[in-house]
Amino acid sequence: MAQPDVGKELRKTARVTPRPMIKIVEVRPFAALPGGSLFIRWTGKELKPFSRPKVSFGDVPAHLISASSDLIVVQVPAEAATSELAVSVNGEESQSVRIEVARLLAMSLHPVANPALDPEGNLYTTLSGRRGEKVPNSVFKIDPQGNTQPFIADLVNPTGIAFNSYGEMFVSSRHDENIYKISAYGEKSTYCKGMGVATGIAFDRDDNLYVGDRSGNIFKIDKKREIFVFATLEPSVSAYHLAFDDQQNLYVTGPTTSSYDHIYRISASGNVSTFFTGLGRPQGLAFDAEGNLYVAASLAGRRGIIRISPKGDASVAISGNNLVGLAFGHRRDLYLATTDSIFRLNSRWAGRTLP
Repeated sequence: MAQPDVGKELRKTARVTPRPMIKIVEVRPFAALPGGSLFIRWTGKELKPFSRPKVSFGDVPAHLISASSDLIVVQVPAEAATSELAVSVNGEESQSVRIEVARLLAMSLHPVANPALDPEGNLYTTLSGRRGEKVPNSVFKIDPQGNTQPFIADLVNPTGIAFNSYGEMFVSSRHDENIYKISAYGEKSTYCKGMGVATGIAFDRDDNLYVGDRSGNIFKIDKKREIFVFATLEPSVSAYHLAFDDQQNLYVTGPTTSSYDHIYRISASGNVSTFFTGLGRPQGLAFDAEGNLYVAASLAGRRGIIRISPKGDASVAISGNNLVGLAFGHRRDLYLATTDSIFRLNSRWAGRTLP
């Protein structure tokens, strides 16, 4: 007499009564600062009324902002670190997805623009203070190991920081309209005067210095220290921020009272065009090695670092609040400046997709 095929019977049962499986379909973005928001698309179980999913970063529970049967929004908790995120509903748990959480490097600062790196990988940022306020130490140096120390003591309202091709440091002051050259020992000398409300600064590949004046001018200072008005834009309520691409086009943000601001592109001959429109309060910006532009702003109500491709496609790359600037490190890691702190993301944050 033939023996029953037990495996076949079990397979039939499995087809008839499948076990629900929770699956994370998408996470946007894959990187965040503590306090940032993540949007999680998921499937596998209908969320009943008054049922609340649980989301955790390793052993640290996340704050649930909203939840439905296909979308969960959570806030990254302050104590979270880079770890595996998982969704749990009624004891059933999804697969894990690695989320990169920025690590705090320094606090009790006041950056108002991008931080900047010197050739040795030291990062510089400001404690800018209120307009006209003189603080004991106004520019700080953070070494590659994360140690922070005062660097400049007597500069009022330092704003933009930039290095030329020789590794020399320059700082703008929105207080006295000057640009200062800074020695390796933190001593300042006046490089040029009369730059209006001088904010963002950047060098082109020929070491010409460009300065954003909040009243609407972009100044160009050549190596002879001759000053030209390079372009004129709409005045900004807070600052101009500048960055060059590989073709030596200058990109400029200048937050206005609008919630639908522009990123401008200025050619080497000074022609102004609009590169992107639709950001809320865009501030510091920088390019990666592939030519993608990153800017501290909000997009469709989501605040963080926005990635804009050379074709103009935009998405939130890093979620976070109170961001004012960023700087890429020498190993593709990323430094992020908020209104009072500096954070760091290692190079694994970029180019992530869901497995």
